[in-house]
Amino acid sequence: MSESFNPSTLTIDKPPQVHPLAVVDSQAELERGVIIGPGSVVGAGVKIGANTWIGPNVVLDGRLTIGAQNKIFPGACLGLEPQDLKYKGAPTEVFIGDNNTIRECVTINRATEEGEETRIGNGNLLMAYCHLGHNCLLGNRIVMSNGIQVAGHVVIEDRAVIGGCLGIHQFVHIGGLAMVGGMTRVDRDVPPYCLVEGHPGRLRGLNRVGLRRSGIESRDSNESKQLQEIWTLLFRSNNVLSKAIDLAREQKLMSASAHLCDFLSASIQKGRRGPMPVMRLN
Repeated sequence: MSESFNPSTLTIDKPPQVHPLAVVDSQAELERGVIIGPGSVVGAGVKIGANTWIGPNVVLDGRLTIGAQNKIFPGACLGLEPQDLKYKGAPTEVFIGDNNTIRECVTINRATEEGEETRIGNGNLLMAYCHLGHNCLLGNRIVMSNGIQVAGHVVIEDRAVIGGCLGIHQFVHIGGLAMVGGMTRVDRDVPPYCLVEGHPGRLRGLNRVGLRRSGIESRDSNESKQLQEIWTLLFRSNNVLSKAIDLAREQKLMSASAHLCDFLSASIQKGRRGPMPVMRLN
């Protein structure tokens, strides 16, 4: 690969650079600073934001909008038809924000029904061989390790960290700042701020490393202390979860604890795809 196709050399001051061995439809929209590597294919409905680097042998197709300052590595396939038997050819969309790193052979499918979308926020890292199915919604600054297979209609909130070589069931919701250990079977909702692992997955406690890195512990020790107390009430008391949520809300909840309770209430309403159970102590 020539130096001009090195991500570290990107600059928005240059017009788009398309390698002679790439195929870019004349209707595709490329902003300044875009670089398209050899062997890549860009379809008519694709829009690529400024200073985005597209590596070799990438396929971009369908109604796909990619923001600025992204890095998309070799073999990625973004915006293709959903792997859904219900799909009947509707012009659905994929939106990818800014400053994302999408590594080798990642696949991101567009949505299924008319007017729907698959959406990825900003600053995410999707490592090699991750798959995002139709209608998935990802927030910001999420880290997904290698080989994660995400089914349709999954929601992942900001700053979640997901270990490698695992599957996430359709319609599962993973809360912000949650940590999912590698090879976990994720078939239920994962509450925010929590640590989950196992087969099947079980709650193990709060994600203390994530909380420390996020600044919650250092910013307000009272909020961190309350979050631990509320977690214990929700998952270690003898109350059923709905009753424990009601008891928690009798207190003056800070933002993290309130978000945890709101997430769990919404998750309970989903029924069988509701919150993941806690690991019971012997």
